[in-house]
Amino acid sequence: MLLSQLPNGAHALVKRVQSGSSEVGESTLRRLGELGFIPGEPIQMLRRGPGGREPLAVQVGETQFALRLVEAQCIQVQTDLMAKG
Repeated sequence: MLLSQLPNGAHALVKRVQSGSSEVGESTLRRLGELGFIPGEPIQMLRRGPGGREPLAVQVGETQFALRLVEAQCIQVQTDLMAKG
């Protein structure tokens, strides 16, 4: 599942970060990793912008971020927190 598909309030773990569109280059992926979006890190979808769109307010670890939809579509998450991988 992609981070962009998580419902408000849902918790998950980052599974992987990879480009989901031609709009996203290596520099954006590297920036997401530097912000803490790395495999195994806990994440929560806090809320979405007006009309359920952008920006997406997410918490990774102890830090809150606002992401564009195209960035959230690069982050695969695992909702079964007991599973590994």
